[in-house]
Amino acid sequence: MTTERVGVMFDRGQRPEDLAAFAAEAEESGLDDLWVVEDLSWAGGVSSAALALAATRRLRVGIGIMPAPLRNPGLLAMEVATLARVFPGRLVAGVGHGVGAWMEGVGAGTPSKLALLGETITALRALLAGETVRMNGRAVRIDELRLVHPPATPPPVVAGVVRPRSLELSGRVADGTVLAEGNGPARVATALTHIAPARPHELIVFTHLRVGDDPAMLAAEVAPVAEETAGFLGVPTADAFLATGDAATAADRVRSLWRAGATTVVLRPIGDDPLGQVRAALAALRPEM
Repeated sequence: MTTERVGVMFDRGQRPEDLAAFAAEAEESGLDDLWVVEDLSWAGGVSSAALALAATRRLRVGIGIMPAPLRNPGLLAMEVATLARVFPGRLVAGVGHGVGAWMEGVGAGTPSKLALLGETITALRALLAGETVRMNGRAVRIDELRLVHPPATPPPVVAGVVRPRSLELSGRVADGTVLAEGNGPARVATALTHIAPARPHELIVFTHLRVGDDPAMLAAEVAPVAEETAGFLGVPTADAFLATGDAATAADRVRSLWRAGATTVVLRPIGDDPLGQVRAALAALRPEM
């Protein structure tokens, strides 16, 4: 069995009431992961993960990602520990900086973004491990806290980050790193040089997926997504990486991310029939299934 994981994102635009059925179908399709999103004004990451976990038996569920400015690490540890105890071995907790403008818009902006993220992840991992935490950091203060119900096996805590200093921080304090959509093999390889982890470290790469045989249709549907993705990363539109084309071509593009060092590739389908597209790509990736 391959050690390279493939998952699907439950897109933030999909209705929360559709998540349970989507998760069950994703599991039946043979996927390894389902990832839910916590973007401000869409759906909550912890509650979404709970819905997906309850609707499935095997699927690993990732939260990608919870903004540290919105999440007190003590409360976050309580939430994550509850899910990890009830669904052992099936949760990944993603934490990141959050979108700066969104954080400012709800009064959660901070001048100490790196410190807040690093201290939040450090405290969260220690609390999930059952430790008593005392922290008087630049951004996080905890005066002797220990979870009453820590999980038997702490879930991985991963950092959703973009820039070199944040990637280096992730390599030091987190169990893995989440790279946003648009990062192709070259950027994945470069990110790994910044992460330079000292212990086992999962690299999770999100990528847009559009499977189809009509080049004109693909170009029309993919163009605005590529432009938006490039804008977020600050790169030319032509440099935004997507897994598009017929099933075999899309699968080859996923493989290129694995070859570059990705451990897990999470597909974010564009257009109609998202799980149908994912199944087509999965069949090309894993014919034995």
